[in-house]
Amino acid sequence: MSLSYWEQTTYFNDIDVAIIGSGIVGLNAALTLKKKHSNLKILVLERGMLPSGASSKNAGFACFGSASELLTDLKNTSENETFSLVEKRWKGLLRLRKNLGDKTIDFHNWGGYEVFDSNKQYDFCESKIAYLNKHTSPIIGKKNVYQNADSKIKSFGFKQVKHMIVNTAEAQIDTGKMISALISKVRKLGIEVINGFDVKSVEDDGKSVTISASDHSVLKCKRVIIATNGFAKQLLPGYAVEPARAQVLITQPIKNLKLKGTFHFDNGYYYFRNINNRVLFGGGRNLDLKTEETTEFGLTQLVQNKLESLLSTMILPNSKHTIDMRWSGIMGVGPQKKSIVRATSNNVFCAVRLGGMGVAIGSLVGEEVAQMVSESM
Repeated sequence: MSLSYWEQTTYFNDIDVAIIGSGIVGLNAALTLKKKHSNLKILVLERGMLPSGASSKNAGFACFGSASELLTDLKNTSENETFSLVEKRWKGLLRLRKNLGDKTIDFHNWGGYEVFDSNKQYDFCESKIAYLNKHTSPIIGKKNVYQNADSKIKSFGFKQVKHMIVNTAEAQIDTGKMISALISKVRKLGIEVINGFDVKSVEDDGKSVTISASDHSVLKCKRVIIATNGFAKQLLPGYAVEPARAQVLITQPIKNLKLKGTFHFDNGYYYFRNINNRVLFGGGRNLDLKTEETTEFGLTQLVQNKLESLLSTMILPNSKHTIDMRWSGIMGVGPQKKSIVRATSNNVFCAVRLGGMGVAIGSLVGEEVAQMVSESM
């Protein structure tokens, strides 16, 4: 695409920092840099009409780890690493709330429940509740973060659920409102967000960086931040971050909906919540991990059938319901839960691999990479 003189001189000249990706990380990086250096010309580049990965397509869980997730992490990482990550997630959630306000993001602390359909897994998790509370209470600032919640199974109307453990500090937000608020803040500071700019390559010659798009548009800038998470491999092929598609559906409004809160099932591979009087239900990529390791948006019959089956037999067994919408988002995962935030060359930096915890850590990861760029100037 050929740019006019006016477009080139207004939008693409003398760019100090170009940020690729307008999700929670990229937007927080832009805000942090602009607040530190008000004179910088910062441009956010987004391939889609809206953020293309997971920031506004996820389930909106303000979570930092269910009991089974943390206990699984402890098998692969040290106690210090596991709970340091919990602390980062918690601090990230606090930062998000402070930056945007609970009312703006529709924040509700209704608790997060892990549901179990087998005694074996529950018995192990239940035996570790005191241990988890010992390590999370100082971080969260409240006692008994994790508790038995069997008494609520009947009130939620579930079937085939034998036990529940509640994370009393877990909450939910509206991620559409979150992204909208972040974009509004960015634009009020004079930062342009350019949609439909599909970056294909980033070349650092040591003095400046050249960004080329799929429509052959080219721009130059002094610094670049790659914040594309699940799409990171396209620009960072050697990095340990893989795409992970998450399929989601949502029901039409349900009269007298009983459940309220966020819910995890099957080691977190399934998750559901209320949105007003609707149920959002997602997950199931463990049914075919290889197929779901993709940057292609879409739905599969295998996953959608399983979601519908669990919705009918376990979550809403006594409620008439109709599926209203279906969609998918692309997360960035890897062999480690820790995000990759580093310089990839003299003038290019990346902040990727949020591991499905973008709502929790995205604000801090954006600030972290912005600080690196700031120190490089």
